Amino acid sequence: MQIPIKISNDGSEEWMMLELQGDLESRTQTKMSNKFIGDLHFTKQGVPVLIIGHHILHGKVMDMDKPFVIMNKIQTDTCMEVPESDTDEELDVLYNIKAVVKKKLIFKNRPKPIIASSVNNV
Repeated sequence: MQIPIKISNDGSEEWMMLELQGDLESRTQTKMSNKFIGDLHFTKQGVPVLIIGHHILHGKVMDMDKPFVIMNKIQTDTCMEVPESDTDEELDVLYNIKAVVKKKLIFKNRPKPIIASSVNNV
């Protein structure tokens, strides 16, 4: 069976994967999906810096061994015909490529606490 795949009209975006060593846990023990976890910045030298709460992590950008794509499944209104040589079925599903992942940000060192310096005026 053939699976129709379509590249987004606006062009597929390039995303990066975020790789952390260890676990991220919420203080309230709630699920972390679709939650804000921190700020990602890049230094002038291109080094990624991730700030989560009162902790800072320094990472590096790496090329992935094998790039992969992010796709979403779309139910189509009209059925698409598959060539007769493959099957007589009609398809009503289309996969749309949202992004291509070619690079990853690796944060493998332990986070360092951010300590605000205070000035004592005595």
